[in-house]
Amino acid sequence: MKIGAYQFAITNQICQNLAVMKKAILQASQRNVRLLVFPECALTGYPPRDMPSSSAVRCGERADACTALQSLTDECGMTVIVGSITGGHDGCHNSAIVFSPRQPQQFYHKRALWGWDQDNFTPGMEDGIFDIEGITIGVRICYEIRFPEFFRELYRARTDLNIVLFYDVSDRDDMDRYELITSHIRTRAVENVTFTLSVNTISPYQTAPTALYDRSGRTLSELKRQEEMLLVYDLEKTPSDFGERGREQISDRLLMRYPV
Repeated sequence: MKIGAYQFAITNQICQNLAVMKKAILQASQRNVRLLVFPECALTGYPPRDMPSSSAVRCGERADACTALQSLTDECGMTVIVGSITGGHDGCHNSAIVFSPRQPQQFYHKRALWGWDQDNFTPGMEDGIFDIEGITIGVRICYEIRFPEFFRELYRARTDLNIVLFYDVSDRDDMDRYELITSHIRTRAVENVTFTLSVNTISPYQTAPTALYDRSGRTLSELKRQEEMLLVYDLEKTPSDFGERGREQISDRLLMRYPV
């Protein structure tokens, strides 16, 4: 399956973010991408960086944008995962919306809430596991990369690809943070013997990568920081190598001994 991830500078203007996403979807379609992923809160912006709070989102405008994304997904025959604020006055979620051709929209709501997230969102309950064209995909959002437990759930489900949506930036160029978060992603890939794709916004300074790592944490593709760009990779299911088989066997034993 050809997969893609698009990084760009997210704003608080839904119409502006939507225009970028439409352009990216068409660009990815021309390259025969079957699954395209955008960052955390890519549709709406992220509070309080882009707006005072989650309640500032115009729900009608967001709904219209989702309708437009679904129509474009139907037209291109491509699955698209978009970060967005969802919900309304009774509680907002930090969500990943899965748009699949001619299918109802599916959702994963971020569960690891702290700081700004805790101020603006209600935690979700979903497992974030989806079947897309015969590939089992796990979705996680930003801060959840810090916690192995969220990814061990995905290992139990034998996901083929794990995806992490980020809105992780700094007001200064912070390569230490970028390298730290990259190490978290690579470790989650190694621990769970699963291809792992990350996608992040780019402004003002990008502190998490837009990149794809293999089941041993090796970098398969990584975009240049601070540049709007599309990552495309033709991902194939292949047999596990010697080291990967070893990690799978020991992980399976540990899960039998410690099932929780």
